[in-house]
Order: sequence, then structure tokens, then C-alpha cells
Amino acid sequence: MKRTLALGGMAAGLLATAVVASPAAHAGNDVAADSLAKTNLAAQQVAAFWYGENAANLINATPYGVETKVVAKHVSKGGPAADSKPGVVPAIGDEKKSAAKSKNVNLPKTTGKVFFIGGDGKPHWCTATSVQSAYHNLVGTAGHCVYDTESNKATLDKWVFVPGYYQGKTPWGIYVGKTAYTHYDYDVYEDGDRDYAFVTVYNGVKVDRAHLSGAHSDAGKDWGTFETPMDAQKKVKDLQDAKASGASDLKITPVVDWAHKVALGTPGSQKVAASVAQLAVNPATINTARTTLENWAKGHLGTSTYTDNTWGSVVTQTFGWANTGWNSNDATKQTTYVFEKDRKKYKATFWGNFDTDYKVTGKVLWIGLSDVGRLGDNVGGQGLAYNQKIGQPVFVFGYPSGSHPDGNYAFSGHTLKWTYGKTFAATASAIKAEELQGVKSSFTGEGSLGSAWLLKYNNSRRLGYLNGVTIGVSDTDSNDRYDTSVSPYFDGETYGVYKAAASKWSGKIV
Repeated sequence: MKRTLALGGMAAGLLATAVVASPAAHAGNDVAADSLAKTNLAAQQVAAFWYGENAANLINATPYGVETKVVAKHVSKGGPAADSKPGVVPAIGDEKKSAAKSKNVNLPKTTGKVFFIGGDGKPHWCTATSVQSAYHNLVGTAGHCVYDTESNKATLDKWVFVPGYYQGKTPWGIYVGKTAYTHYDYDVYEDGDRDYAFVTVYNGVKVDRAHLSGAHSDAGKDWGTFETPMDAQKKVKDLQDAKASGASDLKITPVVDWAHKVALGTPGSQKVAASVAQLAVNPATINTARTTLENWAKGHLGTSTYTDNTWGSVVTQTFGWANTGWNSNDATKQTTYVFEKDRKKYKATFWGNFDTDYKVTGKVLWIGLSDVGRLGDNVGGQGLAYNQKIGQPVFVFGYPSGSHPDGNYAFSGHTLKWTYGKTFAATASAIKAEELQGVKSSFTGEGSLGSAWLLKYNNSRRLGYLNGVTIGVSDTDSNDRYDTSVSPYFDGETYGVYKAAASKWSGKIV
């Protein structure tokens, strides 16, 4: 169904009173799963889209913007209730280690940007982070950074995760999304309390310049003309199946091909006088080709009356043609005209090869891709914490961008930033959210969506427990500066969605 989550309204709907929810029962059907890139070939094309044209789509992507200006004066100080006992999943590499207190802020390698095509058809990005999973292939982010909230499509197109992204550089490669998992209530009811998603990704890929002098594009290239549509379709498939290539906007267009030769002379002694050049015309204007042919003949024969011996009649007009049986649907046609010039009879025979061929044109991004391995093996993966007590300190890591309501541009979105504070309760009725958590933060809304909230973050290993993702920001004191970020509260149902995603294998694409 169409998702119409309005984060601008979310901020305006932050209420002043706490809502303490009753523990929820975990149901077996709480998880919704949606495919992103279903096949290796599809994943290759997605990677080629972002790598192509010297990573132009990555560089030109803009933060996934939402309206975040608020009128609420403060955020509630209550707290959502846990629905079961607290639990944690250790981070990759921390399976047998205990967390230590943080002293310095070393930025995690796990955080990066997710890129996708928005409902407006343009490239955008959010923040996301690598998370522990059985196959080291999982990404956590905000639900509306995966699910399309602007059109009727279920998920956002061409979804990829790039850890450590910076101005077109992909230090650990591009990881194409395979399957997205979210809560059923978000997928169906747009429940803001469930605005999170976990995405399995294929092994990462990078441009392999050992096999190519560099990535390049054959944009708008004519890939040939074929006799049958089946041959044209085979060409398209060959292009799509070509090793290390991505194909987009390939088109099969029917074209009418005319090749005529003309013999002129008196009956019984005809000789070839000229050949009419091949004409390519739109199938809808076949008569254009015949008119072109007639004009050519007129230029060679002049204007005269003629006698059509085929029909046994004499017609007088300015160079009109009497056809012996023209049929534009015939593949090959021999058309004979009898005319009179200087009181002598002549015959003109046109051999016409009329054929509808099929032209293949389009854009192919020739990208040499090589496998760089699993996401978690390259950058690690944060643990997961759920049903945790409100009031604990968290680090928030993200790529904030855009301005505060007063017009001040505090963040560019180019580099990873962090903020730190204790969580507290928040509500947002505009997005049907009554069990959110908030943290004091100056992050602006654009770009910071999907930012990782890490509990018990250890700076030496740069690992902690993912305990939230930013879904919006708030100006709680109405001074035109954002001062609060909000996230869904991670409970047992969140763990159920995570668990369903964390056990799925994705594999390589090259």
C-alpha cells in the first residue's frame, strides 16, 4: 500500500505528556520482508548504476529531505515500557568481550550512507550502520530510508550501502541490498513506533581496473538492427548478461527499411537506370517512403501524361502514378508503371524491398566489478540492544546535512559526526508514534535520518549496541535550532524483526 509517513508532522506532533505503553506480545507475523535486488544480475546493474560515469550518481545524490520544523515547546519525560526482559546481541568481534567505558570518541567504521532512488526519481541518501548477523551481511537504518513513503512502490529503487563514503569514494566497496525486513505495522499501517528496517546485503564490490582501463559508458549507442524482434531481444539479453556490465534504458524500436532499384526503358529493353538510397521511416508514416520514391522518379522522368496498360485506360494528369497493385504490407514488391513521354511509351519497374526491422539502442555502463567480501568482515558490525532502560547514555553517529530553521548550515553531510546524551521518552501523534525515545542533539534532519544510536560504545574497538535509529529531529524550545533527535524504542518485537533478517544468507554478485 502507499506509505505516507510525514516526518514534518512528526516533529510538530511531539507531545508534552508521557505515554507509558503496556507490554506488547510478540507475534509470529510481526515481520514483513520485501525484495530489493532479487538476482545477481540485478545487483550488478545496481552497482554499475552508482559506479558509472565516475560515480556521478553517488556524488550528485542529495540527502533524503523531510520537513522537520516543529512548534512543540518540549518533549515528554516519561518512558516506553519494555515488552520482555532486556537483551543484547554482541557486536562482531565482541562476542566474547565485555564492554568498556568510553574515554575518547573514535568514529566507527560500521556507519556509512545508504543510497537509493527516491519517489521523485532522483538519487538520495540516508545514514545507516552495519549490524551483527549470522553471515555478516546486515544493515540497520530508518524504515523510511528503505520503504518508499512518496509513491506507491513498496521499496526504494537501487538501494546500496556504502560504509565510510566520502565524496564519491567507496573505501570498502558498495553493498547492494537484497532483502528488506521491517515490522508488519510499519509496512502496512505506517506506525512510527516501528520506523526501522534491517537489510541483508550482497558481498561488496568495487571497480576492478585490472580488467579495464576504467569504467565508461556507451550512452545512446546504436547496438544494431535485427530482422526479427527475437533477434533484438537476444541482443538485449547478451548486453545484460555481459560480464561486469550494467544495462539501462535499452530499447527495441521497429523501423521500416526500404531498398528500391529502378529499371527504365521501352518495354522489352529495360535497363537499370538508378538505385534509390535506403530509406528509414517511422512505421506510422509508410506513405512518406512512397512519396519520396515518386519524387525521385519525377525528377528523372519529368512531368507528362501516361497510359496505364495494365488497366487498359488512358489517364491524363500531372505525373500521377497508376499502381499495378501496391500493397504496403508486402515484404517484397515489384511494382510496374507504364507511362508516355514524347509520344513514346515507356515502362518503369520498381523492385521494392519493404521490411520492418528492429533497432536496439540504449545505455550500457561497462563496469569491471570484483568481490571485496562480506560487509561485517570488512568494517565490523554493531551489536543490538532491546528492552533497555530509558535514561542511559548513547552515542549517535550520522551524516547530518541541511540547515536549522533559522537558516544556519551547521553540517555539510560530507563527513561522519557524533553527538552524545541520555535517552528520554517522546511521542509523536502525527506519525502514530507513542513509544519513541529522544536524545538531546543539534543534528539537523536531512542526512541524519537512519543515524545509529549506540549504547555502551567502546572507543578502542569502535563497537557497541545499536539501540535506535534517527527518524526525525525536533526544535523543542522554539528557538529555530534543532535540539532533539528521536528514534523508535527497540523492544522485543524489534528483536524479532532483526532476528528474521540476521539469519538470512545473501552471497556474492560477482
